[in-house]
Amino acid sequence: MGDAGACRNARGGRSRAGPGWPAPSLLGGLGGAARDQLLALGVHTRYEAGRVLIREAEPTGFVLVLLGGVVKVTARTHDGRDALLAVRMGGDLVGEFAAVDGGPRSATVTTCGAVAARLVTRGDFLDCLRREPRIAHAVNASIVTKLRAANRHRVDFAGCDAGTRLARVLHQIAMTYGEPLGAGAVIRWPLTQPELATLSGAAEPTVHKALRRLRETGVISTGYRSITVEDLALLRGVAFAAP
Repeated sequence: MGDAGACRNARGGRSRAGPGWPAPSLLGGLGGAARDQLLALGVHTRYEAGRVLIREAEPTGFVLVLLGGVVKVTARTHDGRDALLAVRMGGDLVGEFAAVDGGPRSATVTTCGAVAARLVTRGDFLDCLRREPRIAHAVNASIVTKLRAANRHRVDFAGCDAGTRLARVLHQIAMTYGEPLGAGAVIRWPLTQPELATLSGAAEPTVHKALRRLRETGVISTGYRSITVEDLALLRGVAFAAP
C-alpha cells in the first residue's frame, strides 16, 4: 500500500489526557497548541476492521496518528507465523520508524476494529519535526519509550514461566490502555488467545490454562471482546511476585 493509496481510503499509568487519549501516548502528552499543530497535518482517514494499514517490508514512509480505535503490530517469524509485537490505540503514532530512517517497514499494522487516524506523508512529517521542536521531542520520547518497553519485555520474560509472562502482559496492557473500573480496569478490544500467546511467548494451550487459573482465582473475568482485570493489585502480585 503506497502513500497515495492510503490517502484514498486507542505506559506507566492510567491517567487520561485530551479526548480519552492515555497521558503516556503521543497525543495525550503533547500540550494543546503542539497537539493541534500535529493534528493539522495530513488527511483524516477511517478504516474498517481487519484492514492492513502498513505492511512489513514495504518501502512506504507515511505515518498514522491514531485518533481512535485499536491496531495490532505483527511481524513474520522465520517459520512463517505472525508474531504479535504490540497493540496501539488512539493517541499513539505508528509508522514513524520507516519515516525517520527511510528504511522498509519493520512490521505490519492491522486494524482490530474501526479506526480513525490522521495520515501524514513522510515529507510533511519530517518537515514538522524540523520546524516544531516540541513535537520533535515528543516523537523522540515516544520512540525511546517503545524501545525501552521492548528491552523491558525481554528482561521481564527471562526465566519466567508462561503464567507469569501472561500476567505481566495483561498488567502492562491494563495499566496503559485499560479503562479504570473500581480497583481494576477493562481492556476493550478483541485480543485473541493466539495473540496473547505470541505476546506472552507461550503455546496457546498453555495460555488457555493460565487464563482459566486467573479467572478461577478472581483476578480477571472475560466477556465478549473484552477482558476485565478485577483487581490490578492482585494481578500485579501474580505478575511480579518475588521468586
